[in-house]
Amino acid sequence: MLRRFYTRCAASELPELHRLATTIETWWPQIHAFLTTGITNAGSEGTNRVIKTIARDAYSFRNPENQRLRTRTATTRRHRGHLNPA
Repeated sequence: MLRRFYTRCAASELPELHRLATTIETWWPQIHAFLTTGITNAGSEGTNRVIKTIARDAYSFRNPENQRLRTRTATTRRHRGHLNPA
């Protein structure tokens, strides 16, 4: 199926399909790993997004320790009550 996809993209005149085929070829090991295991890094990516957002919001703090504590607090399970396994 993958070879058929690449063949159809190569036969197409659309540059977007050529870029799509290139992107899929580049990322194929990661895509294949997800398809076979079902494991993603979505949790860590979500946590990184929260950290960056909170750090941006806390950038104006004069004390770097307060900025660090605010970022750490935002990423704990107790703070994110809807994710608490209780």
